[in-house]
Amino acid sequence: MLTREHAIIEYDFERRRVHPDRLTRTAHHQYLEYAEQMLRAYGSGIGRTRRELHQAVWGILANEPDCPPRRIEAFAKLLDDRATFQRDRRGRAAALRREVFALAASRHPLVRRSDRLFGHAECEVKAAIAAQLGRSWDEIDRELFADVIDFHRLAAFEGYADGAALLARYNVAQVQTALFGAVSMTVWARDDFKTILRYAKLARLMHRIRQPAPGEYAIGLDGPASVLRQSRRYGAAMARFLPALVACRGWKMRAEIRRRGGRPFWLDLAAGDGLTSHLPLPDEFDSAVEEGFARRWGPEPREGWLLVREGEILHRQQQVFIPDFLLRHDDGRTALLEIVGFWTPEYLEQKLETLRAFPDRRILLAVAGPAKKALEGLPHEVIPFKSVVPVEMVLERLRGLGPSSKGC
Repeated sequence: MLTREHAIIEYDFERRRVHPDRLTRTAHHQYLEYAEQMLRAYGSGIGRTRRELHQAVWGILANEPDCPPRRIEAFAKLLDDRATFQRDRRGRAAALRREVFALAASRHPLVRRSDRLFGHAECEVKAAIAAQLGRSWDEIDRELFADVIDFHRLAAFEGYADGAALLARYNVAQVQTALFGAVSMTVWARDDFKTILRYAKLARLMHRIRQPAPGEYAIGLDGPASVLRQSRRYGAAMARFLPALVACRGWKMRAEIRRRGGRPFWLDLAAGDGLTSHLPLPDEFDSAVEEGFARRWGPEPREGWLLVREGEILHRQQQVFIPDFLLRHDDGRTALLEIVGFWTPEYLEQKLETLRAFPDRRILLAVAGPAKKALEGLPHEVIPFKSVVPVEMVLERLRGLGPSSKGC
């Protein structure tokens, strides 16, 4: 991830909008070749120092008129993020410097070519020191400043899939730098609720959920300190959350950005804005059992019941539960289905805690194996299964919902 020093942000003071730097195929088509050249420089740069690699990046972009220095530094940082550098972690470089400098001290000053006044040529002194230490000077030179970040040497480069992937990462990274100043974020989601909330929790963001329209949820994200006052301390967490959000489908986002002592600005994004995440798209199903059940049920209603994947969020304060399926009848009745397949004692205990928070909701539990006994005390109907969830048994439970029973 980039730092504040790499940020290139335009503030629209009239409309109070934030526009992070962005490279597009139309306006910046030449950058695709630059990106490929930068990847080649790092890919063939094993053994080179970080400083040499950064100089190579500067050389590639030096003649590009539309390239501010911060953009060059940002590319170097993103390339470094996918690289592994050799580092001196045991103080060997410092010890070697003390030894070399002690041996060289009596021979100073060093000159390129000795004469009557200065009798110590640099190359001769280096050869003499190398002989005393029993090592080649090239080997000594490689290790002499190995503890200085600019002289770390490239050991491996994971890289990016291609130049387009590097440019895509740059665009997302610049949006992340804008979010460092965020005090709050709201995400409106129609798809991938579970993934969005999972990554928000991993980023240590608090959430508040409301439903502005059927099938749409507004998720407010901030942190504990925001309860008392507006705070920018969670901006970095929102920045870390962004790549996961970009990987999801059917969302739009607005973040409130605060400059120090200034009025608020707004950063708006949506799934269709063309940003691409380095994270993969979330899987449609969490397990083969869920996928198999959905396939057997089919896309058409059964006895008037339509199966919708993760179609509703249950939430009370910070407790959130997204059942695997929502079942919606033509007449408006609804029920929820949660499948408990593979489990561990810890997973089962967490599931029990979650389900106890929603005793008033109509939830059908399809439970595999011995877990059935552990879930018997819950106020929810249990449907046992061995390897596949029986469609007919689910329909049987749904028939118990009378015509007048609306909602979950």
